[in-house]
Amino acid sequence: MKATVNWIGGAAFVGETPGGHRVLMDGPPEGGGRNLGPRPMETLLLAMGACSNYDVVHILQKARQDIQDCKLEMTATRAETDPKVFTEIHLNFLVTGKDLQDKQVERAITLSAEKYCSASIMLGKTAKITHSHVIIPTA
Repeated sequence: MKATVNWIGGAAFVGETPGGHRVLMDGPPEGGGRNLGPRPMETLLLAMGACSNYDVVHILQKARQDIQDCKLEMTATRAETDPKVFTEIHLNFLVTGKDLQDKQVERAITLSAEKYCSASIMLGKTAKITHSHVIIPTA
């Protein structure tokens, strides 16, 4: 995999993926940023969330669960001193669907956390990652 990150002034950067997608990131105003985009660490947290949520949705679909939505709420704590890594991350999955089985939702989250989500497993080397979920039934 190969990507590029170009400085565009101040504390702003544009990252480009191998697929040609661009992401604008910016630093905080106190660091010269202009709030043009998410901070790099925010982007890292979002990437982990997308990876985890993708896995959960995909696993539930393969298990023939009637999933209609999956929202992931994340909270994270960073170390107070440099390099200010994530030390704690909590993922709360809000899974909406018809007749969803709690056991299947738990299994999907566990498989993502322990086997499939590269971002989560990598961040788990420095952060304590916890999970919870809520099933929101539909008719």
